[in-house]
Amino acid sequence: MTTGSSGIVRIGVLGCADIALRRMLPAFAAHPGTVVTAVASRDVAKARRTAERFGARPFTGYAELLAHEPTDPTDPAGSGDAIDAVYIPLPAALHAGWTEAALAAGKHVLVEKPAAPDAATAARLCDLARTAGLALVENVMFVHHPRHTAVRKLVADGAIGELRSMQAAFTIPAPADGDIRYAPDLGGGALADIGLYPLRAALHLLGGGLETVGAHLAAGPGRRVETTGAALLRTPDDVVAQVEFGMAHAYRSEYRLRGSDGEIHVDRAFTPPADQVPEITVHRGGGVERIRLDPFDQVAAAVDAFVTAVRERAAPDPAVVRQAALLDAVRRSAAGRGA
Repeated sequence: MTTGSSGIVRIGVLGCADIALRRMLPAFAAHPGTVVTAVASRDVAKARRTAERFGARPFTGYAELLAHEPTDPTDPAGSGDAIDAVYIPLPAALHAGWTEAALAAGKHVLVEKPAAPDAATAARLCDLARTAGLALVENVMFVHHPRHTAVRKLVADGAIGELRSMQAAFTIPAPADGDIRYAPDLGGGALADIGLYPLRAALHLLGGGLETVGAHLAAGPGRRVETTGAALLRTPDDVVAQVEFGMAHAYRSEYRLRGSDGEIHVDRAFTPPADQVPEITVHRGGGVERIRLDPFDQVAAAVDAFVTAVRERAAPDPAVVRQAALLDAVRRSAAGRGA
């Protein structure tokens, strides 16, 4: 059964990461199409606290949740303790393994980015989901925000003439010592955690034919993973994209598209608050136009998109593999082996 008989998608959560507690669990609880029925953690007390907060059943360990057999899978309320889908907010190095285990258990999957450590693994997971008729969605939330659709329309309509280049940056202040993003064995590093945003923006706005011309990754003092990086990309039509990212910086979250007749600038591009009035700034003909859109909750939109994918048993988005391939190419280029 894909969902409860009322059409509700019953969610099991693997882990109690900060993003789950702050954003995704409240978003699941608020969405009319989802209910959190199970929460798993290796920490028994944490699982119980989190499950109690959302009216769910706690499990000790992720495998226990995936192996669970519901006491009443036909519960007409669509809740009970059945699990249709799992959300995976674990450290990046654990995403692929638990995604595969969840698919093998017949569960739809919403997994935090990056879904896989490389393009080959991403392709294999997508094939598994497609064969099983299960939804596999990578939780890149900003792509659901209508501001980026509006930007694409402006470019397509010739608002800045012929597109020539893109600059995108996402940088954050240094996390505290002990943060898992500094741990190489947990999949840490700025590229996959921070750099994924501007790289995905380039894919989203410029298309899937991007080639990595050059890249650089650098570790800060005493760090075992890269804390800063940059990449130069190009499209088949020679539109150039310069991408910057890091986690030892002042905060930046923006991109610029430059054309033959003007420029589009988007600030707070990747993690805008739900109550922010989104703005697109268009520079052309010596003037400035500020296009304001309605506030939009991209977290709620990400949940809504997942619910739709589950109900339709949608095939995985090809961008999952394209994004992983682009990250692979940046790593190879930075290591001096070419793209």
